[in-house]
Amino acid sequence: MRGVPALFTLQVSGQNGMTAGSLAALTAIYFVTSVVTVVTGSTTLITVPVMLQFGLEPRIAVATNMLALAMLSFGGLLPFVKTGSDGTTVIDQRRAPSLAALTAAGSVIGAMLLFAVPSRWMTLIIPVAMIVVTLVMLRQPHPDKPPRPIAGYTVLTLLAIYGGFLSGGYATLVTGTGVLFFRYGLLRAIAMSRLLNTVSSLIAVAIFAWRGIIDWRLGIALSVAGFLGGLLGSHWVQKMPSLLLRRLFLMAVAALALKVLIFDTKF
Repeated sequence: MRGVPALFTLQVSGQNGMTAGSLAALTAIYFVTSVVTVVTGSTTLITVPVMLQFGLEPRIAVATNMLALAMLSFGGLLPFVKTGSDGTTVIDQRRAPSLAALTAAGSVIGAMLLFAVPSRWMTLIIPVAMIVVTLVMLRQPHPDKPPRPIAGYTVLTLLAIYGGFLSGGYATLVTGTGVLFFRYGLLRAIAMSRLLNTVSSLIAVAIFAWRGIIDWRLGIALSVAGFLGGLLGSHWVQKMPSLLLRRLFLMAVAALALKVLIFDTKF
């Protein structure tokens, strides 16, 4: 393909054996997952295991999923960017620049770690990540306690390393960190997780593309599905009562943890 960089021709030929039917099935699964996980996070904990079942090599699955995740997060972020009549948004505009910068730095480190970790470890890391997500979200902050921004910045930087590496449960952990340390309401915490997940995913995608491990044919199809699903899901979540939103969030995280324990963890 003359004139096209090798970066963009790698994997397009379908060397993973991806048929048109498999591509359509994965795209449909990604769209449905995107709509729901705008609220819950943990998209990767569903989509990467499915991609592995379709025969993708673990590193290619993680890298390709990251491309689609970037578009899902961006689509999920857009409805939160709009300003109200008083000129404010759901996003924490005061902390957003510094949090985005820390997230970008951590994501570079995390993305490079993917090349140092053996592929066989990936199937162990995914269920462990889901269990950590569940344990974090079971903790309820006391409503009278003040925010702890220094701890929040520290935790989010560490999470950015993990997010650049795998991203499984990353958005869920970021949401939980916003609630626990910055005392955000759940809607603001979700909005901030969309913002930081977009930053983290784009940084990781740039590194994975540079290293040539993205399946571009599959990644572009999933990106379109993720963007549309994220856009639809974020419009939907802003219309939900806060109590219902929190219950849905916790129920979904618990269901994901149960799925991992039953189907993905080998004793």
